[in-house]
Amino acid sequence: MEPDLSDLTEQIALDPTQFIGIPLALVGAVFLSLGAQFQHRGVVKVEARTVDSFGKGLNFKQLTLLLARPSWVLGTVMLGLAIVFQLSSLYFAPLIVVQPLGAIALVITSILNSRINHVKLNRKSITAIVMCVGGVFLFVGVAAFTAVDKPVTEKQLITILIILAVVLAAAGVTFALFRQHIRAIYYVIMAGVLYGFVATLAKVVIGRVEQGEFEWLTALCLIGLLGAAALGAYFVQNAYASGPPDLVIAGLTVVDPMVAVAIGIAVLGEASQAPLWAIGVFIVAGVIAVWGVFQLARNHPQTRL
Repeated sequence: MEPDLSDLTEQIALDPTQFIGIPLALVGAVFLSLGAQFQHRGVVKVEARTVDSFGKGLNFKQLTLLLARPSWVLGTVMLGLAIVFQLSSLYFAPLIVVQPLGAIALVITSILNSRINHVKLNRKSITAIVMCVGGVFLFVGVAAFTAVDKPVTEKQLITILIILAVVLAAAGVTFALFRQHIRAIYYVIMAGVLYGFVATLAKVVIGRVEQGEFEWLTALCLIGLLGAAALGAYFVQNAYASGPPDLVIAGLTVVDPMVAVAIGIAVLGEASQAPLWAIGVFIVAGVIAVWGVFQLARNHPQTRL
């Protein structure tokens, strides 16, 4: 029996300590869902009591009034806890393993909405939930046995920062030019892309600090992280103002992990040791999860796309 157990251990890419990142990511997903619910409630109440800015972006007065809404403040605290748990999970495990687990927040959000609004989930919604959870856990299950954590090189970090600079510029320009016509889906997609970079840069900063390499490049990485997080947070608040929380969480839990995982695979090489069959499973599982999330967003009784 011992040789068999030894062989099995050698096949597992993550060591026992790194597996701690998975439950931490799941707890973070719960706080993400709860935080979204409370923040959405606060934004809707502020919107209802001020001049309508649908498609124009929340103004400074509205952002200030949010601080006086207990529900929004509570939601912000919960999102803060979600970030803490997410960063903790990234400390223990590779990005490709823990980041997709955020999709669980969509399932929780949909269930909470059905309870709060006393609307029973329909058959298509339940099927979508099963597909979403199944796809995510299939992806994470294979990644846990094939993904590897690698030190980030300066070349890789510069590549990530250049891509982020292009994304930030594109987000700023499109928002400035088309803010009069922007709808929730734009805010959701752009926030998801930015948060994908936030997760990636957080992983990089954690790794470099752990390696004792906090120099100008790491500092620049931290600045980029904070900038992406701030703009992403603003876009999320505008998404709440022009769309339901289901749509916001649906977009974030698809775009965010897909961007982070794409960077993890293409730039950081976290799947470099994965066999060909594992790459195939990643693609299939990703398609299943994406299909489930969008079907849930489209068919949930309280969601309007």
